[in-house]
Amino acid sequence: MALVDAAAAEPRLSDPVTPHPHDSQQLISRQDLARILLVATVAVLAWFHIDPSVRGIDPLAIVALLVGGYPVFRQAISNILSRRMTMELSMTIALAAAALIREFVTALIILLFVLIAEVLEELTVDRGRRAIETLLHLLPRRASVRRDGATADVDIREVQPGDIVVVKPGADIPVDGTVLRGHSFVNQASITGESMPVEKVAGSNVFAGTVNLNGSIEVETRTVGRDTVFGKIIDAVERAEHSRAPVQKLADRLAAYLVYFAMAAAVLTFAITHNARSSIAVIIVAGACGIAAGTPLAILGAIGRAARQGVIIKGGRFVELMSEVDTVVLDKTGTLTFGDPVITRIVPARHVSEELVLETAAIAERLSEHPLAKAVLSKATSQSLVSIEPDSFEYIPGKGICCSAEGEEILVGSRGLLLDHGVTIEEHDNPAGPGTAVFVARGGIYLGFIRAEDRIRPEARTAVAELQQLGIRVALLTGDSEQIAAQVGRLLSVDEVHGELLPDQKLEYIEQMVRNGRVVAMVGDGVNDAPALARAAVGIAMGGGTEVARQSADVLLMRNDLRGVAHAIHLARRCRGIVMTNFSGTLAVDIVGVGLAACGLLHPLLAAFIHVASELAFIGNSARLIPRVSAPLAHYTTE
Repeated sequence: MALVDAAAAEPRLSDPVTPHPHDSQQLISRQDLARILLVATVAVLAWFHIDPSVRGIDPLAIVALLVGGYPVFRQAISNILSRRMTMELSMTIALAAAALIREFVTALIILLFVLIAEVLEELTVDRGRRAIETLLHLLPRRASVRRDGATADVDIREVQPGDIVVVKPGADIPVDGTVLRGHSFVNQASITGESMPVEKVAGSNVFAGTVNLNGSIEVETRTVGRDTVFGKIIDAVERAEHSRAPVQKLADRLAAYLVYFAMAAAVLTFAITHNARSSIAVIIVAGACGIAAGTPLAILGAIGRAARQGVIIKGGRFVELMSEVDTVVLDKTGTLTFGDPVITRIVPARHVSEELVLETAAIAERLSEHPLAKAVLSKATSQSLVSIEPDSFEYIPGKGICCSAEGEEILVGSRGLLLDHGVTIEEHDNPAGPGTAVFVARGGIYLGFIRAEDRIRPEARTAVAELQQLGIRVALLTGDSEQIAAQVGRLLSVDEVHGELLPDQKLEYIEQMVRNGRVVAMVGDGVNDAPALARAAVGIAMGGGTEVARQSADVLLMRNDLRGVAHAIHLARRCRGIVMTNFSGTLAVDIVGVGLAACGLLHPLLAAFIHVASELAFIGNSARLIPRVSAPLAHYTTE
């Protein structure tokens, strides 16, 4: 009956949080239990005419109604003062009317139904709150900090960036930071979704909320509390809980309309039939709590379930928007790919070794900040090649590097760069193919070319297929060349591919899709994606992307796993289906129930039973989205 605010009293990370083992045992407050027992006892006494009555007035029943119905009456008065029409107000009128015609047994049993329904409703909503709160329990509240040569167990709020935290085997890691000493394996499924433990050595990054499995490690603290990756997950969920979706506002309006409808129908019934009992039944049978409480509960469940699987939806309205998405636009670099090119092939010229090609390229790339430089230097290091620093260095935008070493000119870059310097390129192998070909020359002699490719994320093909199975059109927009874009598009079987796009051109494509009536979700990770992320109906950012992309987005994939997009859309559609079922079911029950009650075919007791049963059925339908409190963080599932 109570229009419970499912987002109220959410846990805050700044508050001390400790598990409460007795919470599951104290499911009903003592006050609620006392009211239920009082009303039930007096109802039994009145039913068997054991309680005293004076001229048809039962003082004990009146006391039980006033005491037991206090929460309902208090809420009704509050609603009157705020000019709101709610079920508490209509139920108060029904109880008062039943008491006035001296139907005390009927009034008591109706109130008993109402009190039991409120308790069950509160328990269901509390289950949603606790499902979110379990995220907090995964973050340790204390840490072992090494200071001045001694280790002390301190409150996590006392830990500062730069502190050395000692994490023993089997302990939860309390901070984000870098391993200084030690060797272990860490279960970081709560952050990255990886099913296998990850090896950690000196220099490795670790995250708060993950579990150190078998070795002691010392971690230099980088961030604590809300600044950690895990803290940002919780922070985003808390903000999302306060956000109201348009469908929630519609649910509140519909609930008020149903109350007005019930009141008008009751007045009309009494005017025609002069039957007070039928009029009371009309008021009682009409219930709107199933949608008023069930709608925010479903959205809370969807946000909580998504959060436990690494998808942060920043508000209820984005859950609703995601359920309507029919087009997903993907960026390539950093989204479909890792944004970290690797050397896949070295093709030397005749009578030239691969080592010479790679060593020469590494000399040129030592002073370069181009993404390919890291790939070349990493490959050279893996082959134990030592590259010297060039004597001179010049980067030619769009073409490559011209430098000198040991008196020889070195050219590393495009075919055009070498031709501009008079170097003849042998056509011994076709450089056309996936990735980027980097040509290498030294001392005026062509040495060969190196092919570098940005690796496609292993889950990308599956993610695209899952989106298409949902009936969603998938488009690829990238700043890379048309050739590379087409190659990636064919590999992943996307529906539409556009390459060589500047950020404003990406934005133009998004706007054109919107003008064509498409509901677009944009997935990206870089600064250049921010305008498109902001313009799309739903912007989705990779958790490992730039800060501006994460801030511009409405949904955040903390695990950098594209399958989370299809999972979130499926979850949003499921949420919408549940809400619409509750809407249509409530309308059907109310219309049929009011009609039967107006015709005198429903006794007030049966009307109360129908009201409570339908309400709990619709709230239970919404509760199906709430993840089990005891369930561990899972990977992407649709159930």
